[in-house]
Amino acid sequence: MDYQAVLDYIREAVEPAFGKGRVADYIPALASVPPRKFGMAIQLPDGRNFTTGDAAEPFSIQSISKLFVLQLVMSHLGDMVWTRVGKEPSGDRFNSMIKLEMEHGVPRNPFINPGALATLDLLMSLKGDTKQRLRDYLRYLSMNDTVQADPVVAQSEFEHAHLNRAMAHLMKGYDNIHMDVDELMETYCHQCAMTMSCVDLARAGLPLAMGGYSPLHEESVISTSQAKRINAVMLTCGTYDSVGSFAYRVGLPAKSGVGGGILAVVPGKMSICVWAPELDAFGNSYVGAAALEMFTSLTHTSIF
Repeated sequence: MDYQAVLDYIREAVEPAFGKGRVADYIPALASVPPRKFGMAIQLPDGRNFTTGDAAEPFSIQSISKLFVLQLVMSHLGDMVWTRVGKEPSGDRFNSMIKLEMEHGVPRNPFINPGALATLDLLMSLKGDTKQRLRDYLRYLSMNDTVQADPVVAQSEFEHAHLNRAMAHLMKGYDNIHMDVDELMETYCHQCAMTMSCVDLARAGLPLAMGGYSPLHEESVISTSQAKRINAVMLTCGTYDSVGSFAYRVGLPAKSGVGGGILAVVPGKMSICVWAPELDAFGNSYVGAAALEMFTSLTHTSIF
């Protein structure tokens, strides 16, 4: 398969999709991102990678960070995470409080905002600096020592995190948050403000495609069982409340973020990252989802 030709074709073919979404302007620091940015990267287990467009340009990974926090928690604490958060699709927006109240402070899954807060709360229970732990993990997986958080984005999110703060207090009332809420929120905003490129994220996602093993590092970063479980939750919960539509169109486990990135996994074959800042009504990249749909159709890599 000539993956470079496929990527270059997709870059041109998605042009009509631009202008149909909008950037995440509810986070002021993201509102100024040029909406017509587009990058896409593929990472193969043999070390080869293919890119097109703005694939090397760092962007705010936002909720894609939840995927790596979950990996860290599972690698340190195993299945304990599932005592604090569920594995089911929410059916509601990623920042909705409706089911959280009805279900006594236990979030539906680790990829909606309350679930991510509960997962981060667990990570913060470990000794050491949580921000540094996550940064170092992302640098290791991506093989890029310049990966870091954007302090302007982090501060902007912290100043507008009213719903997230309310959810954290609600969960603390049900004893499902143990850390100080202000410290938790500051760490969460820092987590979401991590900046990586499509190339970085495609590298970082490769162990999920290879049963927890990183061919680039020649070692396992998570167990085969953990990779299987994380991929399952990505498929059913990774693209907010449009997981059914995304599975129907693309057919891959994936995690999206409101920065416009989507990281997808083709089990046993590759990882893919696409970035296009314009979002659909559910918070997923409008152009990015279209690009991934084209990719799986052209390469026959859907898992279905």
